Amino acid sequence: MSDNKDATLTPEVRRLHEGMARVWANPPGLGALTVVNHTSVGLRFMVTGAIFFLIGGLLAMLIRTQLAFPDNDFMSHETYNQVFSMHGTVMMFLFAIPILEGVAIYMIPKMIGARDLVCPRLSAFGYFCYLFGGIILTSSLVLEIAPSSGWFMYTPLSSGDYSPGRGSDFWLLGITFVEISALSAGVELVVSILRTRTEGMALHKMPLFAWYILAMALMIVVGFPPLILGSILLELERATGMPFFDVTGGGDPVLWAHLFWLFGHPEVYIIFLPGAGIVSTLIPVFARRPIVGYGWVVAAIAIMGFVSFGLWVHHMFTLGIPQLALAFFSAASMLVAIPTGIQIFVWLATLWLGRPVMSLPMLWIIGFLVIFVLGGLTGVMLALVPFNWQVHDTHFVVAHMHYVLVGGMLFPLIAGLYYWLPLVSGRMPSERLGKWSFWLIFLGFNVTFLVMHWTGLLGMRRRVFTYDSAMGWDIYNLISSVGGFMMSAGVALLILDVALHFRFGRKAPQNPWNADTLEWAMPKPPTPYNFVSLPRLETRHPLWDHPELPRTITEGRHGLNTIDHGRRETWGSDALTGKLREVVHLPTNSWWPFFAALALAAVCILLLVRLYPLAGVASLVAIVFLLRWSWENGAHPSAAPDATVAPGQPPLHSRTMNGPGVWTMSVSHLANGSLYLSLLFGWFYLWTVAPEWQMPETSPLSLPLLAGAGLALTLGTAWLAKLVRRLRRGNDSALGGGMHLAAGLGALQSVLLALAIWQARLAPTESAHDATLLVALVYVLIHALLGGLLCLLQGLRVGYGFVGAEAPLEPVVVLRLWYYNLVVYWTLFVAIWVMPTVLGGGA
Repeated sequence: MSDNKDATLTPEVRRLHEGMARVWANPPGLGALTVVNHTSVGLRFMVTGAIFFLIGGLLAMLIRTQLAFPDNDFMSHETYNQVFSMHGTVMMFLFAIPILEGVAIYMIPKMIGARDLVCPRLSAFGYFCYLFGGIILTSSLVLEIAPSSGWFMYTPLSSGDYSPGRGSDFWLLGITFVEISALSAGVELVVSILRTRTEGMALHKMPLFAWYILAMALMIVVGFPPLILGSILLELERATGMPFFDVTGGGDPVLWAHLFWLFGHPEVYIIFLPGAGIVSTLIPVFARRPIVGYGWVVAAIAIMGFVSFGLWVHHMFTLGIPQLALAFFSAASMLVAIPTGIQIFVWLATLWLGRPVMSLPMLWIIGFLVIFVLGGLTGVMLALVPFNWQVHDTHFVVAHMHYVLVGGMLFPLIAGLYYWLPLVSGRMPSERLGKWSFWLIFLGFNVTFLVMHWTGLLGMRRRVFTYDSAMGWDIYNLISSVGGFMMSAGVALLILDVALHFRFGRKAPQNPWNADTLEWAMPKPPTPYNFVSLPRLETRHPLWDHPELPRTITEGRHGLNTIDHGRRETWGSDALTGKLREVVHLPTNSWWPFFAALALAAVCILLLVRLYPLAGVASLVAIVFLLRWSWENGAHPSAAPDATVAPGQPPLHSRTMNGPGVWTMSVSHLANGSLYLSLLFGWFYLWTVAPEWQMPETSPLSLPLLAGAGLALTLGTAWLAKLVRRLRRGNDSALGGGMHLAAGLGALQSVLLALAIWQARLAPTESAHDATLLVALVYVLIHALLGGLLCLLQGLRVGYGFVGAEAPLEPVVVLRLWYYNLVVYWTLFVAIWVMPTVLGGGA
């Protein structure tokens, strides 16, 4: 039970709490599948991620068992490759990113003074995509057809000729499904941090953890689409024979490496940043002083996020990269150590100038500092091209990766677990069991991976599944295996500690660590609505500067302290200053996210078994569910049963023209644009690098049809912009008809594009040129259909009274999509028709 049952509360305040509980309640039984509250969804992410961590850990122990002795026949070569591939896949895709997103989903609203994330149904949808995708992917292990090409799935090893079974398909489709979840959470977190901070919390006043999560989420939004594109292209190659990565058809297998590492290297920092955010949150608390150099840390976060996108080629130094590129990416790889070093020195300075208290969470922070610094040093070594050539793809790289990722993510994550556990349970953790767990994991980790540096220097490749004792690796592998099982014992003790904690832990006080951030002003365990009233804050350390906040918030003395309207709501604030702009009314529990994710899971399974017509039907069902979900929005009665606001409050966000929905669409276009730019990169890369690329003499595309489609899109965008300008002036006359006209222009563009594709008579299974051209044209066709369909829905919503001068937000959101479509279409036209024609040969 939450600890807000204070006998000193007045009857009026008690009624306020009871009303909040009714509006924000989570339904029992099967209704739990409809829950969208960020606290519940975040916990689901974390628990599911922990389960996948145990699966990945079990696979690691199978690997260490196989390598413990020379000439070991514990596993066959094929089984070892499956276990090896799935260990990396589970840890990177099903554990690391999702559990960190779960922590962010759970903590961010509590830290920035919000009642929920801005799009709670999107979070729930993301969780179900993650759950179903993870189940599909790991089921390949049970079926004994798991992928065996490594967690990076290099082509041509993962292509149909060398991996003819279903293993690679499980990876490609399952990971793409899981990536939808990651992007959903990324978009959600960016918009929530920028637009739903409590009143007065300017950007330079928000907690450092929120800065780290903002950077992480933006990197997810920009960094994950290249892998999604690569997975789609490789699955198309495997399923239909389109030769994107086949040299004989004009493709290039190195393109996969580029697309994968365009995602893969930023992912390392995506994993590190939340861990560093936990460190930056905990060190000031236990040092008993504000962090030294807040501005320096923020600058280091921004620099690290930016520079990380310029490092992907250092994973490809042995693939025949030009020497100039080698020099550039080697220098960039060393440059990224600077923002990392800034943060480490800030943490050390804060501890040095403070009065550190050595508690259980701080023990894990110290372990992080030791392990991560060691991993960073070997990272600088690997940035040197000659050294990289010698140890590439050996156990030295495996050891470095684990030092960086486990040190940079797992140790801070466990520190955060012990730090925030009293918030979740209302009970304090066990110091004794926690310390035993720490020493087993810390010592076991170093015994395992410190020795692996040496086996790597002795030449042991990461894919070796057995070896002869004459190689001299046997004693080192045995030591590593012993360390791995020691680490497993520490993890088992950690699980036991957490399980016993909920039953036997002593009751936690209001602010057990004397922390400074706002989440400790909440009841424990948290209520579904977080704060019964939302305070105005203009300090980075609200609980240090205003220790009375837990009491005054609970007594309803701050903002949004009414519930008679029956809405779930939180503040919408200015992205920079934190000034109030609107009241954001949030969606309630719904089945639609679950149904939509379930339909997409059916699409994934049907594609796996190559039942393509049924997969098409399931795709249409998923689209119907998503559109039905979108219908309950804005001025719909279920979204805002009562549109009135208290005197002096700003308007509801759906009654403005710059609400969070506009920001959500804009951030979504960052992800969409990243995928599109990756597609353009693939086009130009194959054109300029692929040895067998063939450019036809004349374009197979009809210029009149392409120009006509572009003209329809341009006219539709201009017309839609005119309708929005009239809405800004409060004029909604003929708005429904205007939306239907824009829908008609979108339909015209779609028809002309479809005719252009049909008339081109492309041969996508014979030529990488035609295959890439077809994918690009289908991409713009899908967006044309979507733009027209959304305008059609807007016209219908005008008729129902959900859109108009009083509720003008949605046309602005749709206009952002049309603007995006306009830029994409004409840049693609230049890339596939104008440039090939001008430079020689048609597209």
